[in-house]
Amino acid sequence: MKVEAVETRTVVLRPDKPIGSALGQLHAFGCILVTVRAGGISGENIIFTLNNRRTAVLRTMIEEMADLVIGRDAGHIAGFWARAWRDINFLGHKGVPVVGISALDGALWDVFGKASGQPLYRLLGGASDRVPAYHSGGLWLDRTTDQLCAEALRFKEQGFGAMKMRLGLGYETDLARVRAVREAIGPDVKLMADANQGMTEASAIRLGRGLEEFGLTWFEEPLPAWDLDGLARVAAALDTPIASGETDYSRYAFRRMLELRSADVLMPDLQRVGGVTEFMRVSHMAEAFDIPVSSHLFPEQSLAVLGALSNAMFLEYMPWFSELYRENLEFEGGDALVPERPGFGFTFDEDRIRHLERQDGA
Repeated sequence: MKVEAVETRTVVLRPDKPIGSALGQLHAFGCILVTVRAGGISGENIIFTLNNRRTAVLRTMIEEMADLVIGRDAGHIAGFWARAWRDINFLGHKGVPVVGISALDGALWDVFGKASGQPLYRLLGGASDRVPAYHSGGLWLDRTTDQLCAEALRFKEQGFGAMKMRLGLGYETDLARVRAVREAIGPDVKLMADANQGMTEASAIRLGRGLEEFGLTWFEEPLPAWDLDGLARVAAALDTPIASGETDYSRYAFRRMLELRSADVLMPDLQRVGGVTEFMRVSHMAEAFDIPVSSHLFPEQSLAVLGALSNAMFLEYMPWFSELYRENLEFEGGDALVPERPGFGFTFDEDRIRHLERQDGA
């Protein structure tokens, strides 16, 4: 079955109100919808930009890489990956070129699953048809402490047994906010805290020690992504597990993290790690170090990948793009249920997409 065409289109999603994070105000997401057509089957995938910045650059990268798949066997995904890795050597193996690989890789896997009539998690090995999920779509820095507690209680009432809040307002304020949320939700709900790379090594160790009493499931990305040596020292200094990896590219970056023991939980991101193919490679490598993995964003696609892994720890439930799909994520007892539909199990909602395109004059 040969790939006949690669198609891209863009839509802009806007949250009801800007999101306050250590990365700055987030007021829009530039989404690139990728479709690979082969043998009458459409494989779908999505990548995005924050605040719709550089969306055209990513879209062009995907279109420029289309010649690496068109006319070739859609099922030879490892072959595409190796070919693309060689192709981007001159530009480098991080950033935009790797995102281009990820976009096409995911769409090819969706084609493969649909052509086989099987859910992707089974084709990738099949470990479980449900994955623990944590709610990550709230508890932002712009919430007051009272708003944080109220939102955390809503997540708990919705059945989530785990959730994540953000850090970055200073030592005393961060401690007070974590304390308030922990008291509101009680000791049995798992609580994570994310610094979004906003700290120094010394401040991360100081805050991490202050947070120990609250029993966090993990302390996420305290340092800039490039400081793996510093992150290893933070991890060694704290009892609370360190989670990181969403900003790292390919198995080579994660191999270094594992060698240094920079993180206790790896968090590959489907867009930046290199797609489904590389997510699986990283996860199996982590398993050899007895390290669990948790996804970053893209819950509709990540769920299928995590369902194939015995060392999957959590699905991050961040519903930024969920309105683009016809099917809804399903939850039961705090777990996300892996769909038995072919491929990723989620398909673009064309009516919704056309509405968004008209809205933006596309």
